[in-house]
Order: sequence, then structure tokens, then C-alpha cells
Amino acid sequence: MLVTEVEFQLPKGYVDDAGNLHRDGVMRLATAADEIYPLKDPRVQDWPAYLIVLLLSRVVTRLGGVPDVTPGVIEGLFSEDLAHLQDLYNRINGLAPAMVTVRCPHCGRDHVTEAPQPGG
Repeated sequence: MLVTEVEFQLPKGYVDDAGNLHRDGVMRLATAADEIYPLKDPRVQDWPAYLIVLLLSRVVTRLGGVPDVTPGVIEGLFSEDLAHLQDLYNRINGLAPAMVTVRCPHCGRDHVTEAPQPGG
């Protein structure tokens, strides 16, 4: 069965306007539309780094008791939490390189390296 949603816990947490801390959430797999439509947004066209804010606001379906995860909520995350969500996004959508441990045939030591891409 395909898992389309992943639960997460932010390292620090989002603090809302009332001072409540929200750490637990759910992220769903991204669709093609999630990655394409934000490219038309003028905020992304003016500042490409803003793309991740829009992407995450589309795929984070729950964050504690926050009623709606908007770009403003994502903007309010601490840097560590934003990096955590970016990493999770890349991993669950198959965008992060697979890492494997290999043993050197000459020295016998283990090394961590990227797995080669199929057909590459």
C-alpha cells in the first residue's frame, strides 16, 4: 500500500500569535501541481527562494492545532524547523539521494556515499 502522508515532529516548533507551541504535524506527498503552480506566483518569480514556502504550505496538511497552514505560518517557522521540513519533503518525495555504506576493497574501511541513480 502506498503511504501518502507522513507524521513529523518539528525540532523547535511553531509559535502562534497566542504563544501556543505546535510541533506535531502531517505532510502529504507532493503532486505535480504542488510543484508547478507556485512557479506562477509573483512572489516566486521575484524571489525564487520563496518557492519552498509555497510548496510546504501546500503539502503540510496539519501542524498542531493551527487551523490552516498558510505561507505566513511557514514564514514564521524557526530556521531549524524549516530545514527539517525541507529535508522531509525531499526524502518522502524521492528527491534526496540514497546514501549507502560501501567497503573499500583496498583498505577495508567503510565509507558512506551516494548510491548511483538507475540508468546513470
